[in-house]
Parts: sequence; structure tokens; C-alpha cells
Amino acid sequence: MAGDGDGRAGLPRIAVVGAGIFARTQYIPRLREIAHLVVLKAIWSRTQESAKAAAELARDFAPEIECKWGDAGLEEIMGDCSIMGVAVVLPGQVQVELSLKMLKAGKHVIQATTEAETALSVYNSFPNQFPYKPIWAVGENYRFEPAFVESSKLIKDIGDMMHIQVIIEGSMNSSNPYFNSSWRRNFVGGFVLDMGVHFIAGLRMLVGSEITSVSSISRHVDMALPPPDNICSLFQLENGCAGVFVFAVNSRSPKLLWRVDGTKGTIEVERGVDSGKHGYQVLFSGENGQCQKKFYPFCGVNEELKMFVQDMLAASKDGDHEAEPRSSYVEGARDVAVLEAMLESSAKQGAPVQVKRFP
Repeated sequence: MAGDGDGRAGLPRIAVVGAGIFARTQYIPRLREIAHLVVLKAIWSRTQESAKAAAELARDFAPEIECKWGDAGLEEIMGDCSIMGVAVVLPGQVQVELSLKMLKAGKHVIQATTEAETALSVYNSFPNQFPYKPIWAVGENYRFEPAFVESSKLIKDIGDMMHIQVIIEGSMNSSNPYFNSSWRRNFVGGFVLDMGVHFIAGLRMLVGSEITSVSSISRHVDMALPPPDNICSLFQLENGCAGVFVFAVNSRSPKLLWRVDGTKGTIEVERGVDSGKHGYQVLFSGENGQCQKKFYPFCGVNEELKMFVQDMLAASKDGDHEAEPRSSYVEGARDVAVLEAMLESSAKQGAPVQVKRFP
């Protein structure tokens, strides 16, 4: 580990692989906020032009950032022993393959989740050729949003769960920067899978009980979107409680709501805006009938990146250190498994499907 000549000697160095919308609008701003914890050494894209454009956005806090592009650039990142970790921010069809290459080269990796079972078996079969097992973390997941962290602590206060509602009415229309994303349109499951894993992560974090089975119906209503664009699912938790998951990729009246009703109270988490800040409103109604409200601004990506840096440093000192459970790839695999079961059930006209389990 080395510094950039600006007093940050000893900080770990990372690379960002990908220079698309999310890398530019989310990862670079969040890395700027934690520049006192980590050095952004390089950014990679398929083309020199896009790599340079993205690097310029980070130049103010990473003055020595290097541009990498093409296959040669990837090889340089994998071969650079000063780069401890890599944020893979690429289309779903290629990100897992590239993440596995980076892990095999000894790099710690943080990425979004799109596929699971095969990738996990490959990762677990890697020979023990490093003094540590590379961390494989899941980024962009709601388990790090303070609203879900705090709500999960309140769940015990609502008594026995009676039922759960998750209502997701998205706003994926032509004004959304991801609307024309070609990889999401050529992706099995389309926006339902790509967007849905985040909402399932929030649900699982909130209730603290695994989803065991689902029965779903999906439809293709909006022809401007890839199929399916609507899904309604009945699910059951391992604690016996049932709930409904209703997801429309695009709606005229966007709404994101998680509600758990219990014998002693209710918890609601709803997307909203407060004093110009986007985030989540948490409502807790207890036995005394009083309703407590608190607003939590978005900061999940920031928190998960900070945890990724901590995990990298811990792994360098303790070869047996594993990713913080909330960001472990296994948790991401469990999110994906729920959506895949819902899509499988829909293909079987709503027949019940057991959700694949991961140890």
C-alpha cells in the first residue's frame, strides 16, 4: 500500500472497472467522500475515450489516477500488486466472469449481483494460492441502507408477524438514464431481475427470516420495456408468515413500500424525500398506538464501500477473514434465488416453487 504524495501514505488502493452511468454518478462521488480511507488508483473502460472521461471526474480527489482500457488494461490491473481491490461496475452478462478473473488474480472484489450458483462454486474451488482468501462483496444492496438496518432492530417489537406487503411501483421510463441500457434489455429477467434484487435484499434484511417458497404471475404490459415488466408474488417465510410482493417496473405514480404487520405493532419503510434529501421514511406503530417517524437519507453505497475497505485491510492481516455478512456474495446469491424462483413459478403459471438454498 502506498500514498499519492498527498499525505495518504499507507491507504489501500483500488481500481474501478467500468465507466458507465452508475460508475460515474454513484461510485466516483462516493469514493470522493471516503478519499481519506482509500486511494482510487485506476479506472478501466473498454475504450480509451470513456476511461479518460471518467478519470477526469475523479481527478480532484485522485490526482494520479491512471486510465486503463481494453484487454491490456485489465491485465495491467490484475498484475499491479499495489491494487488491493476492484469495484466491478459492468453489464450483468460480463461482470461475474470478470470478477472471477480479478479474484483469481488475488484482488478483493465488490460488484452487484446478477447470477449466483455457478459463480459461487467456481469461487469456492479456487486453489489456496494467496496468504488470504480474496473478499467477494456485493455492492448496491439495501442491507447497508440505515433505514433497513434500524428497522430490522425494531422487528422484534411488533410481536408475531401476521403478514407482509412489498409494493414496488418503479419509474423506468424514457426519462430514466437506465431506460435504454442495452444489456438490461438483453438480460434474462430484464429489469425485474436487475432492479428486483435490491428490493428483495431490503425485504430479507427487514424481516430477518428466509423466503422458502413463492407462487407468482408475471406479465408483459408495457411494450417499451423488455418482458416481464410486472410481477405479483405470494411468498412464505421459514417462520411461517406469508406476504405479497407486487412489482411494476414503470408506473405513473412511483411508490416503494415495505410493510410488516405484527400482533403488537407495524413497521413501514417507504421511499421519499425530506428537506430535499432522498431516502426512506420509517414508521413504527407500537402497542400503545403511538406512531414514531424517522427519515433516513440514502447512504448505502457509501457505507458498503467503507466496509469493503475495512474487509480488505482485515484480510491482509488475517488470511481467514471473510466479507461482512451483509455484503457477502452468498447474501447476494440468496436475493437472486428469490427472484429466479418467482420467474420460474410464473413460467409454470403460478405453481409453487421452492427457493434455492445456499449454505
